[in-house]
Amino acid sequence: MAARSLRRFGTVLSLGGAPRRGSLYFRESPCVFSTAAQQRSTGDECGPEDSRDEPKHPLSDCALEHKAIKLEEQVRDLTERYRKALADSENVRRRTQKFVEDAKLFGIQSFCRDLVEVADILEKTAESAAEEGEPSNPNPTLKKIYEGLSLIEAKLQSVFAKHGLQKMNPVGGKYDPYDHEIVCHVPAEGMQPGTIALVTQDGYKLHGRTIRHALVGVAVESQE
Repeated sequence: MAARSLRRFGTVLSLGGAPRRGSLYFRESPCVFSTAAQQRSTGDECGPEDSRDEPKHPLSDCALEHKAIKLEEQVRDLTERYRKALADSENVRRRTQKFVEDAKLFGIQSFCRDLVEVADILEKTAESAAEEGEPSNPNPTLKKIYEGLSLIEAKLQSVFAKHGLQKMNPVGGKYDPYDHEIVCHVPAEGMQPGTIALVTQDGYKLHGRTIRHALVGVAVESQE
């Protein structure tokens, strides 16, 4: 029966000739082919994303972490260099400032060395005038000269002190090689050995710096 139905269907197709455009056959077939074409045309859009949008060499977490560590090391290194440069600059500034201050304080050092020699001459002259004007040999002229020299000496020492120049008074003190120069030894009579017993030439300091050593005699134990 099925074979008979198929023969009838074939006969109808052969008698009818080419199918008409309005038939069901032609209305459905284009839909079938158009659907397949649409699927082929839109298949790329529905498929996976294009690999060209992805980076060719993506950085892994390990690479990023390594890069971050390297940058931190560079930051620490630059920070340390900056601190050292800042410290060096501060040291240079302080040394320069100290140099300028010392130049202001000790710029007259050479002048003071020459001036203390004048003070020595003035002191010895005043002592000589005092010896000549003893009560046994009164001399008004020598007395006036001595008084005038004493005033000049006092004023000179006042000017010295104003500019930071001071005379040493080492008698009875300990010997210091930075301030004193030994020229003789004397018996220690009532003094401890090693102390300064006499001064043959006064020493001077300028703002605490020794510009002329004092010539001294140091007490030693007497040998019987």
